[in-house]
This record gives sequence, C-alpha cells and structure tokens, in this order.
Amino acid sequence: MKMNARYCLLTATVCILLAACSSDPQKAVLAKVAPAKPTVMEPFRFHKAIEVSPGQTYDVLSWGRGASAVGAFMILHSDSSAAKYTTTTGDLDGTIADAYNADMDTDGNPEILIQARAMDTVKYAKIYAYEFNNSNANKLDFPKLTTSQRKGYRGDDNFYIKDGLLIREFPIYDRNDSLAKPTGAKRQIQYGLRNNNFTVQQLSKDSVQVKDNKSAAQTVKQAQPEKRTVSKKSTKRKKAEAKKKRRRRRG
Repeated sequence: MKMNARYCLLTATVCILLAACSSDPQKAVLAKVAPAKPTVMEPFRFHKAIEVSPGQTYDVLSWGRGASAVGAFMILHSDSSAAKYTTTTGDLDGTIADAYNADMDTDGNPEILIQARAMDTVKYAKIYAYEFNNSNANKLDFPKLTTSQRKGYRGDDNFYIKDGLLIREFPIYDRNDSLAKPTGAKRQIQYGLRNNNFTVQQLSKDSVQVKDNKSAAQTVKQAQPEKRTVSKKSTKRKKAEAKKKRRRRRG
C-alpha cells in the first residue's frame, strides 16, 4: 500500500510539473530564417529569367572577369515547345541594373530591353534593345538624349514599362557641371516602337531653367584718358618768342 501511495504521489507531481511547463507564458520563439537569395556564380554578375509566354523564356545574363565597369551580356532564348535554343551576345558598358519585356509596336514579337548603368562625369544609363521573331534577334538602336533633353541631366535614370511602352524618368539639376544641385523637378520621356525604330515623346513640361556652364562674358572697353601731346615745333616757337622779347627789352 505504501508503494502504491508513493507511486501515485510521484505520478501526480510529474503531471503538475508538466502542466506548469506547458502553461508557461514565456514560450521560446523560434526565429524565422529567411531563405538566402541565390547568388550568381562567377564569372556571371547578373541573371534574370523573363517568361513572355508559356514555353518562351529569355534568360538575360552578364559576365566578365577582372573588371566591374565593362563586360558582356547574353540573352538565352529557350523555346521549349519547339526544342529550339538560341543565344544573342553583345559588349556591355557598365553594369546591368534590370531587364524588361515589352511589345511596344504590338506586332506579337517581344522586345527585350537591358538597362545598364555606367559612370563618367555623370551616372548615365544605356539601353540595349532587341526584338525577337522566333529564333531571329533584331538589334534596335536606342535614341540618345537631344540637346534640350540633356539640359540639367546628371544621370540617376529610372526606367519602367507602362501600358506597353518604356518610360524614362530622371531628376533635373540646375546646371550641367560638378556644382549642379537638384531642382526637385523630373523629366519624363516615353519611348515607343514603329517600323523597328524608336519613337520619342517628352511627357513632362520643364518648369525650371538650367543655367549654361559658360556665361557669355561681355567685354566693355573702358575709355582711355586722352594724352596731351605737345609738338616740338610749338615749344621751339615759344622759346624763340621769349628770346625776342628779351632782346627788345635790352635794346
């Protein structure tokens, strides 16, 4: 009987301890560890897969060893339904910031746009554009900024796709040299495609004026004071007249 009583008492004590532990408000919280982002293996620096339709994927990559400001890019087109695979390559100026897919001329052929960032005196942007028709890649020449569009431009471009068109935004500075300060205004440009040529339309109206680097210097000629010139002949005459007067007085 004593053994049974001790066994029952021990069992009750263990149950009470377990209940107390389970009702403890301070429970250990396991920290959630975010999965690590997949890194691009050397010598590659950038990778983005763009699926334009089921079975049609374009992998955009950049690579290069020994330098970070230059390299090369390639676009791997995988047509899994037809088991066709093509590669398009090109030289890269700068580093790839992003890649976009569009159909700006609505002809059913996708355009792959690669945005690169480079640096000289400003952080400028460069676009590498291709239109794909099945396995054929047609390179498109992206237009440069005009003289008026470059006023106050110091880089820091932002690109995005809106309504199937490419939009470009960048801040406007008060001048075009290293002393430039942002004005708070932005210039917005829209790019489309027609007959494999880009169309350009500025959407924003410039509300600020940009100073020119070289101000037109006005040279004002100061009037020089007139110099009094006394001829030698006049001095000789005065001396001769003075001598005559002296002679008359003596005579």
